[in-house]
Amino acid sequence: MSDQPHTPLLDRITRPADLDGLSDRELTQLAHELRAETISAVSVTGGHLGAGLGVVELTVALHAVFDTPRDKIIWDVGHQCYPHKILTERRDRIRTLRMKDGLSGFTKRSESPYDPFGAAHSSTSISAALGFAVARDLGGNIDSGLGDAIAVIGDGSMSAGMAYEAMNNAGHLKKRMIVILNDNEMSIAPPVGAMSSYLSRLYAEEPFQELKSAAKGAVSLLPEPFREGAKRAKDMLKGLAVGGTLFEQLGFSYLGPIDGHDMDQLLPVLRTVKARATGPILIHVITKKGKGYGPAEAARDRGHATGKFNVITGEQKKAASNAPSYTNVFAEALLQEAAEDDKICAVTAAMPDGTGLGLFNERYPSRCFDVGIAEQHGVTFSAALAAGGMKPFCAMYSTFLQRGYDQVVHDVAIQRLPVRFAIDRAGLVGADGATHAGSFDVAYLANLPGMVVMAAADEAELKHMVATAAAHDDGPIAFRYPRGEGNGVDMPARGEVLEIGKGRMIREGQRVAILSFGTRLAEVQKAAEALGAKGITPTIADARFAKPLDRELILQLAADHEALITIEEGAIGGFGSHVAQLLADEGVFDTGLKYRSMVLPDTFIDQANPADMYAVAGMNAEQIVARVLDTLGIASIEAARA
Repeated sequence: MSDQPHTPLLDRITRPADLDGLSDRELTQLAHELRAETISAVSVTGGHLGAGLGVVELTVALHAVFDTPRDKIIWDVGHQCYPHKILTERRDRIRTLRMKDGLSGFTKRSESPYDPFGAAHSSTSISAALGFAVARDLGGNIDSGLGDAIAVIGDGSMSAGMAYEAMNNAGHLKKRMIVILNDNEMSIAPPVGAMSSYLSRLYAEEPFQELKSAAKGAVSLLPEPFREGAKRAKDMLKGLAVGGTLFEQLGFSYLGPIDGHDMDQLLPVLRTVKARATGPILIHVITKKGKGYGPAEAARDRGHATGKFNVITGEQKKAASNAPSYTNVFAEALLQEAAEDDKICAVTAAMPDGTGLGLFNERYPSRCFDVGIAEQHGVTFSAALAAGGMKPFCAMYSTFLQRGYDQVVHDVAIQRLPVRFAIDRAGLVGADGATHAGSFDVAYLANLPGMVVMAAADEAELKHMVATAAAHDDGPIAFRYPRGEGNGVDMPARGEVLEIGKGRMIREGQRVAILSFGTRLAEVQKAAEALGAKGITPTIADARFAKPLDRELILQLAADHEALITIEEGAIGGFGSHVAQLLADEGVFDTGLKYRSMVLPDTFIDQANPADMYAVAGMNAEQIVARVLDTLGIASIEAARA
C-alpha cells in the first residue's frame, strides 16, 4: 500500500474554481478522495480528525456552489477545516499541519484569503458572518470582495450564548446570510443540555411536509370555534417536529434536516438557497463525526483529536513516558480529596476528558457537571455552588477561562466565593498554537482582590495545590499547570496543604537569585548546573504563589543578592510585575538592586513543539544562562571562568 491514497480527481483540483464544470457524480467522487487524503495527512501530522471527516461532503458542496473567497465560509472553531484547506491551494502543505512553520490546525486569516475569519474557540461564526454581511451591504471594500456569508456551526457550539446573541441580532437586521447547523450530536464530549435533545428530536419524527399537511387537513375537519386552538396546536406540532419555531422566532428561515453526507440533498438545497435567499436562513444538516474511517467512528470521541497514527489500524503512535501527565495528577488528586469530603464537586465546560474529570464523573456522577460550551455559565454556576455550601472545582483550560472572565470578577471575586479554579494548559501548548496558549491567566487573575493564584513547579507540587485548594474556604483560589507529562519526581501519597502565600527555597547561592513561578523551575535548575560549572552559583527559589506574594522571601532574596530574576510562563503583567511592584513600594530599587523579569514576549507565538516555542520566548535553560550573565555584566560564560 502506498503512503498516499489514489486521488486522480482531487489531483486536478488546486483551488475551488477548479470545481466548476464537475458533475454532481464527480463531486461525490471528489468527496471520497478528499476524505482519503484527509485521513492520510492527519496520520502523518496528528490533529483533529473526526470533525473534518464529518464535513467532507459539506466542504465540497459549499465550494462547488459558492464563489470563494468572495463568498465567505466561516468554520466555527475551525478544527474541521482540514478538507477545506486541501481544496484551497494548501494541499501541497497539508502534511505540515500544526508543525513549526507549517499550516495552522485552525482557520487563520494570515494564512489564506480562503480563511476570512480565524477561529479556534467556538461559537463565534454567526457573529462573524453577520459582520461580513453588514460590511457587504454598507459597501465594504476588501481585496477578495464581499459576497455571501456562510457560518458553519456545530450543535455543540450552539450551547454557547454568543450563538443566540448573534442569531437574535441577525434576525433583527434581516440581512441575507446563511447559517449551516452541522448537527453531528457530538462536540468534543457528548453535547450537553436541552438544545442537544431538541435537535435530536428533529430528524426522529416524520418529514415536516407530511406533518404539516396532516395537521392542516385535521384542522379543516373541526368546527369553527375549535379551529383557532387547533391552529396553535398545529404550530406547536411544527415546532416540536422540525424546530422551525425556535429559529424562526429568532428571524431565520429554516430548512432541514437534510443528510449532510448525501450530495443529492446538499447540492440542490445549497443551490436553491444561493439563488433565492433574501434574509437570514438556517440549514440544518445531519452529519456523522469521523464519517468514513472506521477507527474514528468507533472511538468514543469519534476521533476528535489524535496523534500520528497507522491508517490501516488506527493505532496512534505516542511516545512512552515514565512520568504521569499533569492532567492525570490533578484528576487523581481530586478523587482523593473528594473521597473524604462529599462537598467537593467538579464543573467543566465540554472538556471532561481534556481536564481529567472523566474519572471524577465515573466515580461521583452526581457531583460532576459538564455544562457544555458555556464557560460564562460554568463560572457563575460554580459561584452559586460555593454560595450554597459546596466546594466546586471549576476545571477549564486557561485559554477557555478567558471567556468567563467577567463572571470570575463579578460573580466570584467580588462576592469572595470559594471557587477553586483548576487551570489546565497553562503556558505554551505546542501544536495548537497561539489560540490555545495559556498566556494570560496569571495577569488576569492576580490583579483581583482576594484571589489566591498558585502555579505548580512539578507534578508533586500540583498534588499539594489540589489539597490546598480543597482546604481553602476564604475566597477564590486558582492553580495552574501545563499540558503534557511531569518531570518524573517522587510523588507524595497525599497532597499537603500549603501555607497560603509562602514559597520555598530550592538552593542557596551567591550574587544572583532566580525566583521561578511554575514549571520553568526545571529549566532554571538546568541553567544553574551550567552556571555552576563555570563558578556561578545562583540561589533558586520557587514562589508557588503570585497572589499573595511571599513578601518575606522576596525581600530577603533582594537583600542578599546583587541581582534578582523572576521567570514565569505567562504574559507581561503577571507574577514578575507584582514582584516589581512590591520591590518598588519597599524602596528596594533605591539601593541598586538589578532586577529582571523573564516573561512570554509581547507577541503571539505560532505552533511548534513546546521546546521550540519556549526557545522563541527566550525561556529555555541556555537563554536563562544568558540572562543571568547579562544581568551580572558578564560577557559570556567563558568570561565567568576567568
